[in-house]
Amino acid sequence: MPQFDLAIRGGTIATAADVVRCDVGIADGRIASLARDITDAREVIDASELLVMPGGIDSHVHLAQLAYGAQMADDFESGSRSAVAGGNTTILPFSLQPRGKSLRQSVMDYHKLADGRCYVDYGFHLIISDPTPTVLGQELPALVADGYPSFKVFMTYDDLVLNDRQLLEVFECARREKALVMVHCEGYDAIKFMTERLEAAGKTAPALRIHNAHGRLFQ
Repeated sequence: MPQFDLAIRGGTIATAADVVRCDVGIADGRIASLARDITDAREVIDASELLVMPGGIDSHVHLAQLAYGAQMADDFESGSRSAVAGGNTTILPFSLQPRGKSLRQSVMDYHKLADGRCYVDYGFHLIISDPTPTVLGQELPALVADGYPSFKVFMTYDDLVLNDRQLLEVFECARREKALVMVHCEGYDAIKFMTERLEAAGKTAPALRIHNAHGRLFQ
């Protein structure tokens, strides 16, 4: 019986510490051996003249997501297919909680969009738009325990923005559950104020500013 399920032969192996010419032996879905000449395998991949390295991880992905008033162009099938083409074997898309909806149900809904349509491994960051007592006291701690230890909160966008009290409550929950919070930081009221002033003045076109070699500004 062959010792390995798969051998990747003849490639240049790049690890975190070294670059070396050798073969890779894989058993039970795991790298079991790096050796000069592995022949005892049921299946062989010829990697001659190729670089063999761990798959990349894209930790900030938006797929099949309705947000900011628009539907993301890529779903899990097209997005993960592009990931494979670029050498990424794991992606971490966002699971967005619509206001008034269950955080747990949102995660289940995103799994339905991904299951059977994803070419790579995936996990989820959670987006919390409605941190109710039920979400922070029950759903979020249970989801962290289930393997969703990171989530994102927003300080802008009408359908996502949290006030200061809500942000502090999320941070407190994260510290208690030993989770990681990502914060989309912007001055929401300042942006709205300046936007309204610019629109009232008719300044709605993109501003183009070019500096020449002498530092002079052209607008």
